Amino acid sequence: MTPGKTYLSSDEIRPLAERSDPMGLWLLLHCWGTIALVIALFALWPNVLTFVLAVMVIGSRQLGLAILMHEAAHNALFKTRRWNELAGDWLCGRPILADLGAYRHYHLTHHRFTQTDKDPDLVLSSKFPTSRASLRRKFTRDLTGQTGIKQLLGQIAMSLQLAGDDDAIKAASSDFAQSFKAPRLWGALPVFFGIALLISLIGDWWWGLAFWLLPYLTWFQFVLRVRNIAEHGATEQSENPLQNVRTTRAGPLARLLVAPYWVNYHLEHHMVMHVPCWQLRRMHTLLLKKGLGEQMRIAKGYGQALAEAGWRRA
Repeated sequence: MTPGKTYLSSDEIRPLAERSDPMGLWLLLHCWGTIALVIALFALWPNVLTFVLAVMVIGSRQLGLAILMHEAAHNALFKTRRWNELAGDWLCGRPILADLGAYRHYHLTHHRFTQTDKDPDLVLSSKFPTSRASLRRKFTRDLTGQTGIKQLLGQIAMSLQLAGDDDAIKAASSDFAQSFKAPRLWGALPVFFGIALLISLIGDWWWGLAFWLLPYLTWFQFVLRVRNIAEHGATEQSENPLQNVRTTRAGPLARLLVAPYWVNYHLEHHMVMHVPCWQLRRMHTLLLKKGLGEQMRIAKGYGQALAEAGWRRA
């Protein structure tokens, strides 16, 4: 589960894997602070442009919360397991109707069997490359809320079906976890709607719907799909860690709207999964200095990653 040891020495990995409580706290404050900032921007200059910008940025920060929950699942957000559990669950997972424990179990299986027949994520990545028409239909469903509504209703129905059955919840966790979903939805719903209520109390009655529920049902679903496609879509189905996963270069705009918190360095994450996200760029540079750049699957941007997944095909 640590293929990076083939290319990096223990002395090189050790400083990269060092966790930092101040950095973990800063990432959480940055994520929630960005959400507050774009809502304040709309409050100061209420117009269509600032509204759309707020929905897009908040949706990307909801993905940011998923990424920080992912960090906590690897015990990489903070130094201690206790703080990873508390922050990963209450400040990252529940606000987006996700379950840290279920996600961790599922995700570690993905790391162990990446792009092999035992990879639970293979059902997602094996669909690519596809056609441009297929991608357009998927993106349209995401951006119009169809995907989000369907998944939320399915999540509610499954939670009702599994209520009180711990064994069934455990068995179903992998299905929910691949999309950052909580099988015990009733523990997350009060937090999710509590955030929406707080936003409404700060502003107008409809703000919670517009600036929490709407981004969750639309832009978050879109960027979550783009991230999934870029990471493993149309990559090599093998155990080669340089080709069965993709790193995608991201500029400032992509980092704001699509790829927060270094999530684009996915090849590096699979190399050594317990390296904190803010150290992945350093690992990327180190791998390039070792002359591995030509062997690594690297996309110049998300446009290229989507093109390889089928956008350039009719």
